[in-house]
Amino acid sequence: MKLVKGFGYLLQGARLLFHPGLRLFVLLPLLVNIIMFALGLGFLISFVSGWMGGVVSWLPEWMSGITWLLWLLFGLLFAMAVFFGFNLLANFIAAPLNGLLAEKVQLHLTGQDLGEASFGSIVASIPRSVGREISKLTYYLPRIVLLLVLSFIPGINAIAPWLWLLFGAWMMAIQYVDYPMDNNGVSFRKMRRSLSQQRLLHLGFGGGVSLLLMVPLVNFFAMPIAVAGATALYVGEHEALGIVEQ
Repeated sequence: MKLVKGFGYLLQGARLLFHPGLRLFVLLPLLVNIIMFALGLGFLISFVSGWMGGVVSWLPEWMSGITWLLWLLFGLLFAMAVFFGFNLLANFIAAPLNGLLAEKVQLHLTGQDLGEASFGSIVASIPRSVGREISKLTYYLPRIVLLLVLSFIPGINAIAPWLWLLFGAWMMAIQYVDYPMDNNGVSFRKMRRSLSQQRLLHLGFGGGVSLLLMVPLVNFFAMPIAVAGATALYVGEHEALGIVEQ
């Protein structure tokens, strides 16, 4: 089944993190991810505690007994928003490092060296990496706005949560499979078309990434696992099928 196969590539990515030759290249994006999630957690605690304190002070006395429930509901809501938002920001900052990790994973899997890794090469890749991340944002944002609108339309809003889950999985697939695609000179538009040709496979992979992001502590490792898994998926599905010609 394609969904299961896609998820399997994520598990392969988790195993690849322990390879001795990849540890240094895993450590760098991992540190960025930990820092960003720590900032996100601090922001979450600071903002929610202050905001909820103001909300609770306006509640009538007879509702004081459900304060804990409000804390739980709003805490979960803001946690999801903050962690997904900070994950996108972490990917934006760590894009050159993620590209380097994808390059080294591809070298390990295929023996194909895409170029010598150095501090200079990382710096030189920053403009291209930032431009690629901007392309992703311009793809995501209009669709997020559309989903927000649909979430407030009676009738349609009943299926809105499922649409959010599907789009979240698709967004994570695009986010991470793009790193090996970019390393191999595939344009952003052609990359999306290639993913669409095997949609269930990539939804299985992206859905697995979304699950990792929701698990405390495990979400620290989600980014390098996803980059390694996406590179394994690229090597196993796209490169092998010759989808990447210019």
